[in-house]
Amino acid sequence: MRVLLLKHFDFDDESAVTGWAEERGHDCTIIDPSIGGILSDMEPFDFLVVLGGPMSVYEEERYPWLAEEKKFILGAVRGGKAVLGICLGGQLLAEVLGGKVYRHEHKEIGFHSIRRTGQPHPLFEGMPDRFHSYQWHGDAFDLPPGAERLAYSEACRNQAFAYGPNVLGTQFHLESTPSCIETMLNRWSGELQAAPYIQDADRIREQLARTRDSHAMLHGILDRFERNLSS
Repeated sequence: MRVLLLKHFDFDDESAVTGWAEERGHDCTIIDPSIGGILSDMEPFDFLVVLGGPMSVYEEERYPWLAEEKKFILGAVRGGKAVLGICLGGQLLAEVLGGKVYRHEHKEIGFHSIRRTGQPHPLFEGMPDRFHSYQWHGDAFDLPPGAERLAYSEACRNQAFAYGPNVLGTQFHLESTPSCIETMLNRWSGELQAAPYIQDADRIREQLARTRDSHAMLHGILDRFERNLSS
């Protein structure tokens, strides 16, 4: 299987995905559209993974490359590719499929509890009914038409959705690593304002061990994508 991974800031740590791909013997190519990575040919990949970023999907004037990336993601879905969108990636996926993305009334930063809706879907098989995942977002999305709502949190109604058998969008970050989180806490410390769903840096650091369970859940999702593509 050929994996294409899109990242959007320099210190993002994609190792939870690339490590899985290496263990399974899959080729993995990384492109950063925010620094001029070229998106054009659909043929060289089977599975598209779109990671997060500090920008918003509606900031095309500030980040002109977003328009090209949106067309690329929609082309991947229409072309029958498997697609996983995480945080910004999930929001991009929601928008190109017809959903709305907007500034949410609450920011979610830290390790927050997420619940499944009870809606079954093959890509979410084996996920706990309730679990914790790292979050860092100020935007939220409405479900696109035809999507299935899979998870929610106290602060955010839509935490995960599926669109058909091979497309999944999440608001939460199962892929986050302790080193990337630490860099975020240092570089973006101004975001850690007292608010109902923003944890302080010390509380976040106390929970870094949760990333081990997060990576196990992520690898389960990736395994299910792999099974779908090989069946």
